[in-house]
Amino acid sequence: MKLALLEAQKSKEIDEVPVGAIIVLDGEVISKNHNQSISQNNPTAHAEINAIRNAAEYIGNYRMNETSLYVTLEPCAMCYGAIIHARISRLVFGAYDTKTGVCGSSIKLYEQACFNHSPEIIGGVLEEDCSSILKDFFKEKRI
Repeated sequence: MKLALLEAQKSKEIDEVPVGAIIVLDGEVISKNHNQSISQNNPTAHAEINAIRNAAEYIGNYRMNETSLYVTLEPCAMCYGAIIHARISRLVFGAYDTKTGVCGSSIKLYEQACFNHSPEIIGGVLEEDCSSILKDFFKEKRI
């Protein structure tokens, strides 16, 4: 999660919402990325989606069985859908998102029977650090 936080800092430095993500396979980081929706003029350029794209290219397959995704913020519905389609085995996130988080905060999307894959989900890892970078970013925006 500390590596994901470094990616979140990269988002902050380019005035993006500071969210970072990494993907690990067999103990090795195979992808890392951060939010770039504003700089890329792309609403799908969330940290998770960017990291998944890079990992798929690295693996040479859109299915990423046996991978773990670490992200500093609880995924939204779009990102959770990508996680499902990529067959990521484990999702670990830091801060909970009561507005758009779908892994327990605003909804428990993983409980829906329509999905053919369910990753292991672990939330609240380095939660204070992951929350702080977001709170500080938005506090600075309000000044």
